[in-house]
Amino acid sequence: MPSVTFLPRGVRTAVEPGGSLLDAAAAAGVSLFAPCGGEGVCGECRVRVVEGAVEQEASGALSAAEIAAGWALACHSRVVGDVTVRVPETSETGAQIVTDAAADAGRGAESPLEPLVFRLCVPVEPPALESSLGDFDRLRRAVRAAGGPREIACGLATLRTLAAALRSGDSKVTVALGRPDGDAPAEVLRVEPGDRAGRATGLAIDIGTTTCAVQLVDLKSGRVLGTASDYNGQIARGLDVISRINYAKAPARREELRALVLGTLNALTEQACRAHGVPPAEVDGAVIAGNTTMIHLALGLDPEFIRLEPYTPTVNRPPLLRAREFGLAIHPEALVAFAPGVGSYVGGDITAGLLRTALAAGEDADPASRPDEPRLFLDIGTNGEVVLGNREWLMACACSAGPAFEGGGIRCGMRAAAGAIERVRLDPATGVADVRVVGGGKPRGICGSGMIDLLAELWAAKRLEPSGRFNPGRCGDRVRPAGASARDLAYTVVPGARTESGEDLVIAESDIQNLLRTKAAVYSACALMLKRAGLSASDLAQVYVAGGFGRFLDLKKSILIGMLPDLPLDRFTYLGNSSLAGAREMLLRGAARRTVRELADRITYLELNVIPEYMEEYTAALFLPHTDLSRFPTARGMP
Repeated sequence: MPSVTFLPRGVRTAVEPGGSLLDAAAAAGVSLFAPCGGEGVCGECRVRVVEGAVEQEASGALSAAEIAAGWALACHSRVVGDVTVRVPETSETGAQIVTDAAADAGRGAESPLEPLVFRLCVPVEPPALESSLGDFDRLRRAVRAAGGPREIACGLATLRTLAAALRSGDSKVTVALGRPDGDAPAEVLRVEPGDRAGRATGLAIDIGTTTCAVQLVDLKSGRVLGTASDYNGQIARGLDVISRINYAKAPARREELRALVLGTLNALTEQACRAHGVPPAEVDGAVIAGNTTMIHLALGLDPEFIRLEPYTPTVNRPPLLRAREFGLAIHPEALVAFAPGVGSYVGGDITAGLLRTALAAGEDADPASRPDEPRLFLDIGTNGEVVLGNREWLMACACSAGPAFEGGGIRCGMRAAAGAIERVRLDPATGVADVRVVGGGKPRGICGSGMIDLLAELWAAKRLEPSGRFNPGRCGDRVRPAGASARDLAYTVVPGARTESGEDLVIAESDIQNLLRTKAAVYSACALMLKRAGLSASDLAQVYVAGGFGRFLDLKKSILIGMLPDLPLDRFTYLGNSSLAGAREMLLRGAARRTVRELADRITYLELNVIPEYMEEYTAALFLPHTDLSRFPTARGMP
């Protein structure tokens, strides 16, 4: 078998002849960034062949000159013999990952604590010669006598530890129990000698397409003990859900993606637990929220049919699992629950997020807390989800916003990490940019919030036409050809003398077209939902903006470019990471678990791919701010 050596780390792996360099890198533990999912269009997984040769499939991501110089795309290169390649050093640190959430978004008073898992310390009568009761029967009696559930059940792994726990010499044992639904028996998760009921902890987990977050929660007080977050390890295999679905076609790649996200979650769990002196093995349960594709990949399910009509996932509501089944590095018998999804592209991250809003007020809630006026919930990321409704009805859809605001497909784009431009103001007279950089220092790219600022500033100063093309007469010498073709112009945002790389940071017209497609996808999804409900934007009493990216949006600029409905700013509410906050609510409160299931039942899911009007709305939104200026009086009133 041929071998592949990866420099500068010097690691080597053997591969089957004809295998791709990208798969070889995964086998060797070398992280190659492939945001397009291995489709050969982004050019990010390029490596340089320094010894030996590979067979390259045709791709437009590399020029003939680059191929002649030894560059190859790992995803489109086949190993035919021993080869040594050098991996460019590309890393992003200091990520801005949002883990907080709005304390109150009009959802009413909190319900009492009823954690998913709870502990009881109970005295258990010793075995007696005159009694035929088994150990489990004695435990059941003790739990019932202590005011616990009348009926309990126990799995084989816990049964195997029961005899030793009850004969440890201590007169009491601590029982960890999963709280039952309805009349079902409570599940005994573990039994330990002595009184260990004083500290009970669980995890709230958000699996995002780009980032993951874990909170360690005290189940007795409801207090968050610690939070840890990081990029989802899967982003090296695709920036958006479609790229990852494409990458996951082979079983080995599905297992790789599952291992990547579990590696991220387990590292974050260890980090949060270590910081607060809680051994991960003592954690009793977890609730996970994530979009449908992320949950499929975390469970090792084939996501292919999410992408193909009629867009049917394997499961919208995963069953309760044990941590050992799922692969979460906490107590093996700990319960792992999932927020229920609604459809192929509206998942548990949305139903969990709705718990933070007035839309979550159920039929048994105080009527005063249930809204009559329609409200819009919007989660903006690589996949944009929209929920519209009131106390009587809810409808939801999802749009493919794409990775542009995460830096994908943008020359100088990057995620919101150290060195990213996050705010832009242009001098009206000169067009010189005043920028704010994440972490300070010289910029090395521009992230989503900075891109929206830049678009709005260029448009407001009439340096951009509604079509997204530059107006050279107003741009002066700040515009030049982006490449060999003069048809694609680029605007210099920051000259090389002020950047980290020493090269100009520019935005080209082709970049702007990608950004227009992203903003059009978001706005047209909102517009179509309103149209289907017979409403206009002015009918909305409130717009909730959720997600990490939404936290950094400048609302005025987002409205100005036509991404958000043109409404008074006081109708917008930032929710932050509502998915994580909703998972925490489910972990702590039985009412939240019941409500999120009711929400999933109430929501009518619209599949935009089969609605012709969506493409009409989308096409009309591919301009700044829109072809129908009556929808954007703010822009219409610009000088």
